[in-house]
Amino acid sequence: MDTRFLESFIAVVEEGSIAAAARRLHLTAAALAQRMHALESEIGAPLLIRSGRNVIPSEAGFAIVGRARLLLRELRDLCDSASADGLSGELRLGAISTALTGLLPMMLARVATAYPQMEVHIVPGISVDLYRRVQLGELDAAVIVQPDFVMPKSCEWHLLRTEPLVALAPAGLAGREPHALLAEEPFIRYDRHQWGGRVADRYLRDARIRPRDRFELDALDAIAVMVDRGLGVSLVPDWAPPWPAGIDVAKLALPRPSPPRHIGLMWTRNTARARLVQAFLRSGVQSRAAKPKPGSRRA
Repeated sequence: MDTRFLESFIAVVEEGSIAAAARRLHLTAAALAQRMHALESEIGAPLLIRSGRNVIPSEAGFAIVGRARLLLRELRDLCDSASADGLSGELRLGAISTALTGLLPMMLARVATAYPQMEVHIVPGISVDLYRRVQLGELDAAVIVQPDFVMPKSCEWHLLRTEPLVALAPAGLAGREPHALLAEEPFIRYDRHQWGGRVADRYLRDARIRPRDRFELDALDAIAVMVDRGLGVSLVPDWAPPWPAGIDVAKLALPRPSPPRHIGLMWTRNTARARLVQAFLRSGVQSRAAKPKPGSRRA
């Protein structure tokens, strides 16, 4: 079986049409259709159901698409293991939202220059889910918030960035004392189900601050926008820019030491793509974690 036919089948399933998949694969629609006919003949069953310009997998197509992806991934791993430098495979990388915009673009640019044969497939998500997917082998590595528990010895961790907590307030309240703001103004809470949200909650409890909760969100960009709109104040990590465009908020340093949010790359030692992960680190990660210094400033 020609593996290019399986790659073509997966592209059609993901794109939802022959035409879109052909553009992605730099083929003509007629050539791609021929590949599909040849694959269906070899499999012995129709794999696609055509409806006008769109296609969906048939029952047989649904049955094989997952195994086809796994087969192609294992083939890439085989080629990666046999290559001279082992750096020509696919890296499945998870990332939290602030890393997608603040850390990964520059890292990926360096990786693309140093290792042009490396393919990086990025999966967005929250730290809890990405951590689980790395452990299950669904992802090779993930840029996540460091959990508040000891990771098993099977996991590796590399610190990328340390983010201190800051009080976030509308620009007009920049002169207020941070603890008074957090206790007296309506409070927009960083979701306590998130590992970063637990860091903020721990600070509030240690400082014996009982905020006037108004909202609880897991999206830091959304919290910043709501603070800008005057809906309240918040306690958030000083995450890597860019922040939402057009907002006018004050970041206030806290009067007592605060536990930071640590962002890092996590992977398992037994991953088949360990060399790709190490290459990603060597090329894309700076040797020292960024440590922003909060103060009373605008964002």
